[in-house]
Amino acid sequence: MYEFHDEFPQEPGLRYLNHAAVAPWPKRSSEAVRRFCETNVSCGARDYPDWLKLERTLRERLARLLNAPSTGDIALVKNTSEALSFVAFGLDWRPGDQVIISDEEFPSNRVVWLALAAQGVEVVEVSLKGADPEGNLLAAFTPRTRLLAISAVQFASGLRLDLQRLGQGCRQRGVLFCIDAIQQLGALPFDVQAYDCDFAMADGHKWMLGPEGLGVFYCRSDIRTQLKLHEYGWHMLEHAGDYNRQDWQPARSARRFECGSPNMLGAFALEASLSLLEEVGMVRVGELLEQRVQRLTEGIRALPGASLHSPRSPERRAGIVNFSLAGWDNTALQQRLREEQIICIQRGAGVRLSPHFYTREQVIEQTLAVLTQVAKG
Repeated sequence: MYEFHDEFPQEPGLRYLNHAAVAPWPKRSSEAVRRFCETNVSCGARDYPDWLKLERTLRERLARLLNAPSTGDIALVKNTSEALSFVAFGLDWRPGDQVIISDEEFPSNRVVWLALAAQGVEVVEVSLKGADPEGNLLAAFTPRTRLLAISAVQFASGLRLDLQRLGQGCRQRGVLFCIDAIQQLGALPFDVQAYDCDFAMADGHKWMLGPEGLGVFYCRSDIRTQLKLHEYGWHMLEHAGDYNRQDWQPARSARRFECGSPNMLGAFALEASLSLLEEVGMVRVGELLEQRVQRLTEGIRALPGASLHSPRSPERRAGIVNFSLAGWDNTALQQRLREEQIICIQRGAGVRLSPHFYTREQVIEQTLAVLTQVAKG
């Protein structure tokens, strides 16, 4: 098996369980950025053509990660929120149109739709409680429903949805399907074609192990031209680089959503991070992550006074374990764990732990040992 632990030479004693927020980079990403910076210092942009080759490689890796039909379906964006805004303010809404979301969404996938109220768009928030959250969402559809916008994995509870079922339901009803993929992409296999989605987006700084400031936007080719553009510049043109051309048109590819100069520094880091995920393989990444989530789940359930707020069944979770302890305020509990170098965060009903595939087993066991001490007072 590929030896990947050397890629994460973390500070001794650190127990990093916060990948659902901001992840550490692998060593190769740091080295890629260092080389890029040194080249800038010594040579400026002399090697820009090589930088563009790396950007193409990044698009290819992202297309494979999402199983997109083509790199032409991939746009490099600042973050998830920007991509969601491209969809929300690109579609031609009619007064009375409905957007279905859940009542557990991260603000990025809620506020952007609420901001459409001035156009007469109604946002319907659906509960994911119960044994059939997908059924709840699909049952909320009406003849006025235009789009379903849902997170693949809910940021607080860690609930993972059956995206294939939702995609089929949307297609049968003529409803657009938009997936906030930030809590699944890089943690588990992801497949835009199997999910039959129209849009998917994610930041690179969580499970993809990349930097902040660079993400991916998948836009289905047959709907791309239906999104009105609100950002214009040299990079989004079909003939980008032909600076003397007087006529212009947006790129036919998803590059039409990239108005100006690329985040080349971020591209070097993210491309290196994705190369690691590809070497390990996303199926193996998912298996290793599930082992760590399962051990945390079992250990926490055994603690006196513990309440688990995340799904117990493997098919309903990705990399998030959310819990609370009787007698502890969640913020105080997070701070107590931080004193032990257990890096986690308070979210939703409890404290959220989020390991990744490379997290050493000893980190999991040490975390459970600390929690045992804390639970016993």
